Amino acid sequence: MAEHVVCPVDELAEGDVRIVEVENRSIGVFNTGGEFYALLNECPHRGAPLCEGSVTGLKTSPEPGEIELERKGEILKCPWHGWEFDITNGKSVVDPEKIRTMTYDVTVESPDSDLFDDMAENPEVETYDVTVEDGLVVLHV
Repeated sequence: MAEHVVCPVDELAEGDVRIVEVENRSIGVFNTGGEFYALLNECPHRGAPLCEGSVTGLKTSPEPGEIELERKGEILKCPWHGWEFDITNGKSVVDPEKIRTMTYDVTVESPDSDLFDDMAENPEVETYDVTVEDGLVVLHV
């Protein structure tokens, strides 16, 4: 499994997404509630750039005529046809057992990681100035 540096943690604020090209794949990396998730940037319905869609919450109705928004920042809505996916696991909101998008593992590495050295040696990876306090968001593909 290859590791790809996305950016320093402080450059991907809560609620933001960063779309990166990794191994001929477009992948969206999300900061959702301080946790990091990665989804293939392609809707399984018609191939839309899924990660360019709006991030919202799960709409529920405790009683007729009343709508509440739960799990704010965890639901991704496809920009073309409105299909919704759970950012935390890639599953469809409507049919989670049958429809899903590809997900990838994401970790936050410490500044002591060898990945900091790899950033300087690998021309395909964007590099950033870092300090001892900064971590890196790392995508595993």
